[in-house]
Amino acid sequence: LFDFLAQKESLSEEEATQFIKQILEGVNYLHSRNIAHFDLKPENIMLLDKNAPLPRIKLIDFGLAHKIEAGVEFKNIFGTPEFVAPEIVNYEPLGLEADMWSIGVITYILLSGASPFLGETKQDTLGNISAINYEFDEEFFCHTSELAKKFIRQLLERDKGKRLTIQDALNHQWIKSNEHKEDSKAPETKRRGRRELKTKRLREYTIKSHSSMPPNNTYVNFERFAQVVEDIGQMEGSFATLAATHDTLQGEIDAMASLYNEKEAWYKEETEGVRHELSQIRYEFRKVEAMKRSMQDDMRAVDANLVTVGNRYRERQSRFEALRNELSDELKWVQEVVGSFPPSHPNCSFSSVFSNDVNEALKELLNRSCGGELLSGINLDFTESGQQR
Repeated sequence: LFDFLAQKESLSEEEATQFIKQILEGVNYLHSRNIAHFDLKPENIMLLDKNAPLPRIKLIDFGLAHKIEAGVEFKNIFGTPEFVAPEIVNYEPLGLEADMWSIGVITYILLSGASPFLGETKQDTLGNISAINYEFDEEFFCHTSELAKKFIRQLLERDKGKRLTIQDALNHQWIKSNEHKEDSKAPETKRRGRRELKTKRLREYTIKSHSSMPPNNTYVNFERFAQVVEDIGQMEGSFATLAATHDTLQGEIDAMASLYNEKEAWYKEETEGVRHELSQIRYEFRKVEAMKRSMQDDMRAVDANLVTVGNRYRERQSRFEALRNELSDELKWVQEVVGSFPPSHPNCSFSSVFSNDVNEALKELLNRSCGGELLSGINLDFTESGQQR
């Protein structure tokens, strides 16, 4: 198709619309059957009869075509970099929307003779696509309608959900408005000057990127082949450099490994010594801790015993004081009673008998109250004291 158009002296936007519509109709046939082409580009748009005023076209090369099934995720990295969609570059799930992006690129080229994302290298091209880095250069689009630019913008949309579907594209105002429009009546010189500029750029683009080779009109991308050969040469050089670097690194790694083994052996020996010392310290520490806990327990027991003994001592002391006072009062009373008897009967033993009875009673009282502890060894001889009285 592009070879045919490049050979024309003039190309109007209306003529371009008719070819775009045919492309859309072919893609619609595929998309109605949930088949995505995935390699739409000028080389794959052929003419049925190039001698016809408005030749019919057909799509070819379905080597990358894939049927899109609901619920089945499909990812791949393929196609011609200049025409692939961002979801292919970013390895995202693919669908029919990828073909609509390619149609947008083809329309851009058809109307301007320039590629929107083509860079100096393949990486530059893919980077421009991923960043949606394109613009409508006034030099190329000064005579292009706003409807045509809007059509391209809606196809070159990053969000697949906002991108035109095939039905949206067929019903787009730019396509509909040019279906039955005839060439404008503008002056021939102005029209030819404008259109020759378009075909000149398109011819240059076609010669540069998509030259056809007779006699079978097969397109061969010599630049891509040359680039592949150059890349292979660079890769071979890189592999040789990597091999040399690998050998150097291997020697350094071996030296570092030897040094590491020596250090590891030294650290291991030092670690064993430190571990042994730590074990001894830990054992001594646990031993001291056990002794400390034992001493604390003993101290708590001694404290408890001291408190108990102190309480008992104070209790006994209090009882002793009470008994001493009571005994003192009783002795005073007994002495007073004994002293009150007249000594008229010297031979009478009443005083001694009474004193003995009182002595026994007091001892029994004291033994019952104090367990005999306070007055043990004490002999109360009230007889003598009575006689002395």
